[in-house]
Amino acid sequence: MMSAPTEEAGLSLAEQAYHAICDRLVMLRINPGAPINDERLARELGLGRTPVREALKRLELERLVVAFPRRGTFATEVHISDLRHISEVRAALEPLAAADAAQRAGAADALIFERLLEELPAAARTDHRDLIRLDTRVHRAVYAAAYNPYLTATLLQYGNLATRIWCLFVDRLPGLAGHVAEHEALLRAVLNGDGDTAAELSARHVADFEAAVRAVI
Repeated sequence: MMSAPTEEAGLSLAEQAYHAICDRLVMLRINPGAPINDERLARELGLGRTPVREALKRLELERLVVAFPRRGTFATEVHISDLRHISEVRAALEPLAAADAAQRAGAADALIFERLLEELPAAARTDHRDLIRLDTRVHRAVYAAAYNPYLTATLLQYGNLATRIWCLFVDRLPGLAGHVAEHEALLRAVLNGDGDTAAELSARHVADFEAAVRAVI
């Protein structure tokens, strides 16, 4: 069934296509290695092929799709061997973003953090995919509040790659709700302007994620 294009706060059609396709890739609704048909995606999203193709070019740069001459475009495979490399980047940059957010977050950011804090207590009663989406929203809110577009773009890319690994093993990972609930302390540290604590909690969160995945592979 074709879905109507959404009006996402004035986003261009290419940006709408990017966000929709990125979500499918990150949450593994498009399986790793699966062929991607731009015409079919355009129909499903209710968008033209041009914005879909523009989105796919951007997603190729972010290592979520790969294009082969004369073969087509495919979702990239998820390689567990990439976990160490992804975690190295995140371990260095996630604490920086958290510390910056604690110092730079404004009133609008604080409202977003408060809303997320209201959602966290009920997280344990949601399914795995909703938990992962909530975790992703927290991370992205912190990145945005750091007000460094280069840092944000880098962390969004590596956060997406890490989330694909998470989704691959989600049914085997214990303590998922507890992992997401860790964000309460992080968000409160950011709201209190405590950059040191925010950075420490963020670093621990990344390390715990890597350890949890390694424990089940």
